[in-house]
Amino acid sequence: MLALVGASLSSCDDFINNNRFPLSDQSDSPEFWNNAVNVQGQVNRLYNSYNGYGNGTGRNGVFYFKSLSDDQVGIWGSSVEFNSWTYLQTPSSNSDWNTTYDLIRGCNFIITNMETNSMERVTAESFAGEAKIVRAYQYYDLVRKFGDVPLVLTVLDPSDPELYMARTPRNEVMDQALADIDYAIAHITRKSSKTEFSVDMAYAVKAEICLFEAAYAKYTAKDNTRATKYYNEVIKACESLMGAGYELCDDYASLYNSVYTAGNGMQSLRQNPEVIFMKPYEVSVLMHSMVKYTNTGEILGMSKDAFENYLFLDGKPMSQQADKKDEGIIPVYKIKQEDGTVTEVTGQLNIKECLAARDKRLSATIDTCVFYENYTWARPNGTAMASKTGYGVKKFWNPNFTLYQATTDGQGFTNAPLYWLAEIYLAYAEAKAELGTITNEDLNKTINKLYKRAGLPEQTVAGLEAIGDTRNNMGVSSLIWEIRRCRRCELMFDKGLRYWDLIRWHQLELLDNVKHPDVTLGANIKNSVVDHFVKNTNGYLDFYQGVTRVFSEREYLYPIGTQEITVNPAITQNPGWDLPKPAEKK
Repeated sequence: MLALVGASLSSCDDFINNNRFPLSDQSDSPEFWNNAVNVQGQVNRLYNSYNGYGNGTGRNGVFYFKSLSDDQVGIWGSSVEFNSWTYLQTPSSNSDWNTTYDLIRGCNFIITNMETNSMERVTAESFAGEAKIVRAYQYYDLVRKFGDVPLVLTVLDPSDPELYMARTPRNEVMDQALADIDYAIAHITRKSSKTEFSVDMAYAVKAEICLFEAAYAKYTAKDNTRATKYYNEVIKACESLMGAGYELCDDYASLYNSVYTAGNGMQSLRQNPEVIFMKPYEVSVLMHSMVKYTNTGEILGMSKDAFENYLFLDGKPMSQQADKKDEGIIPVYKIKQEDGTVTEVTGQLNIKECLAARDKRLSATIDTCVFYENYTWARPNGTAMASKTGYGVKKFWNPNFTLYQATTDGQGFTNAPLYWLAEIYLAYAEAKAELGTITNEDLNKTINKLYKRAGLPEQTVAGLEAIGDTRNNMGVSSLIWEIRRCRRCELMFDKGLRYWDLIRWHQLELLDNVKHPDVTLGANIKNSVVDHFVKNTNGYLDFYQGVTRVFSEREYLYPIGTQEITVNPAITQNPGWDLPKPAEKK
């Protein structure tokens, strides 16, 4: 409805100049939509919905910046706060709702006009398929945030009664998302492309959407029939990609720090055999600030809970290690002075040895030094940093950047993966395990390939079942726990997935730091110089003593803005988010 208000104020020229969707009478003419160049221009605007590492100086990226999880601890007092849920109170207007429906309206314009234009049917249906990929994802995003939402599949005008429709049941919305994706798979003419919509990209989106819906059906709705249907859809989507010629790359770090610049000495994601779809950044064309935010100043840090999740190289979890190896050491350097005396100088707290004993993905994700308030540290092309947990995030760092590029807003140009083979392997293994049909051959095709790259021993189904980690606090089998552990380590800080995983597994309670304090604790600094400036609990960094994040069931859904409810009384508020009634007048 808000989009319609904007439409009435915009001309065709305004639309072109301001990147608006074609909402005016002029731009909605048949002549406009009969031209393939015009339609391609509208489809191209849909790529803006993929934030990747963010754009320019903003922190709107979906990697690293999405810090509400048990993987990261944010910065208290800034716009990124670990302790807060996404919403602390009901907003008057919710951008998560409004912006998404604006984008869906743009998709509906393309889809509707492709049904009636005079363009060749194959071309028109391919354009419609590309728009349906985005519409499917946006409805999936609405459902995972709000639950039941109005399902709008046409372009509405102010006289349409559908403007005042009630919320559509979430299952119906998700079934429509699946139908949209299947249409895209059947009609898009481009088989594969790392930077454009394609059939392979649609399969990857399908795997993500269906994995969420299957787990939600099993763990929240308790609907095993629906769960089985959607887990099988995950398997079919993954199998289509696992047989499409993609391969794991050898270097895990290259997925996150590759650049598209000739002679840079690093492989571009365009040539990476693992990448299915990516966001291509390039110098002076499209740039971001990811490297800057992880290479200078006060940064988000990995939590104690996440750190201790990584397996040791013998394949055993921390709970089964006699020597926990989670303490750092301070190297001591002896310097001979001019007068002949020897002075000992202590360096930063070093955790190189404990990283070397663990899953290689850990050392590719965080630094070998622990640094925090009063004990800062800098990488060769960075400036002094302090992490609230002591752990630095080097996953997105590029060592070939200059000091200026690595520490300045809007000067990063590392490419962002959006869908890649590791994510497909993990979805396939999880779906098979949840259905109880996973075999050793399935593990060899998926998890064991990821283990090999991480330096971990291969496993069998019986072997994973036998691990029996006592830290398993999700009430699932050892097999499923280990597959979830692998997913967590492989996709650490990626696309905000950990938060949504906890949602779909119905495990959001694990973010409660009163019941689970490890989610806001940091590195073990028992061997460091601990003074009154450093807060710690039993030797673990704890900068947030007394600051709590307490879980309640309402957190499973976002609140709908009160303006939306006022305009359309058929829209009801999500449980727990109703504002208190005003006091009665006497």
